Amino acid sequence: MRIDRTLMAVAAVALAGASSTAVHAQASTSSMPLNGPAVSGVCYLSREAIFANAKVGQAATARLKQLAEQAQSQIDAERKPLDADVQAYRAKAASLSADQRQSQEQALGQRMQQVQADQQTKGRQLEATRAKALDQIAQYAQPVIVSVYNSKNCGVLFDRNAVLGGNMTNDLTPAVVQSLDAKITTISFNLEPAPAANTGSTP
Repeated sequence: MRIDRTLMAVAAVALAGASSTAVHAQASTSSMPLNGPAVSGVCYLSREAIFANAKVGQAATARLKQLAEQAQSQIDAERKPLDADVQAYRAKAASLSADQRQSQEQALGQRMQQVQADQQTKGRQLEATRAKALDQIAQYAQPVIVSVYNSKNCGVLFDRNAVLGGNMTNDLTPAVVQSLDAKITTISFNLEPAPAANTGSTP
């Protein structure tokens, strides 16, 4: 009986969960460059890169990691006495009657289920917290994006991560990050309540 340390995985992806995909896409593009003239009015932006590189995004990522470590510590503290009792049971199981083994295994199983349920709850809390932090940063970033978009005389804005190649002169991402850093560098938040678990019983 063991509870895996999975809560840290939620914070590991943090706010830049898709940025590794973007980096891979850019690396693939740079190995086979498709250059050309800059297209007037066509601009590009990577929201993932904004979240990963802006100071407010980095601060939020650090806070999420801290919350995940706290959640994991709580689960570990809950699990430690259970692990000790499981080991004690295994050491004496051979000397117990069938009824005693069944009774103790049932009690240990119920405790294990509770720890697993608590771990899942913490995971949902962390994911809800991550989503809210992303939304907060997006609200700060949106007017900055609009301002940079207008200053560059853009007529259309594409997701940079979906571009297979071309002239990326009109990539707004660095300017947006710089402007966002001048506007805000951190946000404060605590662990959100866990949303209701999806039971999968929709009609």
